[in-house]
Amino acid sequence: MTFILVIVAITSFLLGSIPFGYLLVRIFRGEDVRKTGSGNIGATNVARTGSKGLAIATLLLDALKGYVAVGFAEWIPDHLAIPVSPDSHATTVVVDPHLTYILAALAGIFVILGHMFTPWLGFKGGKGVAAAVGAFAAIAPRAVLVSLALFVLIVAITRYVSLGSIVGAAVFPVAAYWIYPAMRNVAVMSLIGLSSLLIIIRHHSNIRRLVAGNENRLW
Repeated sequence: MTFILVIVAITSFLLGSIPFGYLLVRIFRGEDVRKTGSGNIGATNVARTGSKGLAIATLLLDALKGYVAVGFAEWIPDHLAIPVSPDSHATTVVVDPHLTYILAALAGIFVILGHMFTPWLGFKGGKGVAAAVGAFAAIAPRAVLVSLALFVLIVAITRYVSLGSIVGAAVFPVAAYWIYPAMRNVAVMSLIGLSSLLIIIRHHSNIRRLVAGNENRLW
């Protein structure tokens, strides 16, 4: 079991570490996105290079790597036959649903860490929002819809993308807990809660600017 946990963690981290924003801007514009705006490699900063198309592509690809990482983790219990309790009256192995959620949550936090601290860019990366959306959508899609709805509402009212991201990240674990009873497991909720906390902490500079009243607005 330890081997499986390590494989999921390493695979997810490596997927998360692919710096799509940096690569797309470098390939199609010949620029280093880290020298633009906030210096971030995420979609919001890619948009500041003047290419909305590349920003959209970055957003989708970053979300995709989160979704794929969790999808791989969820595939493991069913296809590698990790037993929890054999059923004497069945020909299949009964797999504890908590195991699937634990692997998925583990993949989620490591794909986010990979995006935030990509080794290919000196362990500097993005804030993990898009990667988290993809990962969380694979883990608890209905809870993600709640977070996205609040994100859109807050951004529409305040025009602060960072504030919407922070609130969306904070709300997701709560929504997942209430909507998905099978996820009410200490290990699962701890991993998901820590993932959300990482995203919030990663916005520390935005939080300071929000408090000071000089955060950049979307328009």
